[in-house]
Amino acid sequence: MTDGPLPTVTPLELSLRVEQVKERIAAAGGDVDLVHVMAVTKGFGAWAIETAVAAGSTIVGENYAQELVAKGGALEPSVRTKAEVHFIGQLQTNKVRMLAGFVDVWQSVDRPSLVRELARRVPGARVLLQLDIADSPTQGGCHIATAADLLSMARDLGLDVAGVMAIGPQGSPDVVMTAFVRAVAFADEHELPIRSLGMSGDLEHAVRAGSTMVRVGTALFGERPTR
Repeated sequence: MTDGPLPTVTPLELSLRVEQVKERIAAAGGDVDLVHVMAVTKGFGAWAIETAVAAGSTIVGENYAQELVAKGGALEPSVRTKAEVHFIGQLQTNKVRMLAGFVDVWQSVDRPSLVRELARRVPGARVLLQLDIADSPTQGGCHIATAADLLSMARDLGLDVAGVMAIGPQGSPDVVMTAFVRAVAFADEHELPIRSLGMSGDLEHAVRAGSTMVRVGTALFGERPTR
């Protein structure tokens, strides 16, 4: 089944594009068995999740609450059970309840109010702390200076904090690398195994810094439709 615009990529084409991303990871010195490729399906229909699963890319990322709920309702149960859905967009606390049945990993946890709401609505939820390494309030994320306190709070409230997520800054390769290294250093210090760092345009820098998960959309599905 499809919804909205027709699919722009077949499972075979997506598999080939995933292999191209893995080649980039390997060229940057990463272990393709340890650095996971997330298929970011935001902006596309439910077909994108179906295609990702059919191609063997079962980790998918979504950014928008209403869009994810619509897709989740349109998916066949067999597809939904195979897809590990990560919410990677900025998250309002009042959207947690509606998303609770659709999200497997909450990657954009960045403030106490969100921690409390997740602990209340989704006890034991698997989460990542989003770190602001780009000094960009519009992208979300907590400052590294306050992240340890947020981590302690999340753990105290019973959340399963599995790692960190961050969006890289704009700038020279050195600026980008330095920012990713800071995120990895925080994860190392606090024994957080997952480092969700790097996207289509900067994944090589992220992999060199120590990313274990890259979030790739346009390199897999092409340009997104205008919202």
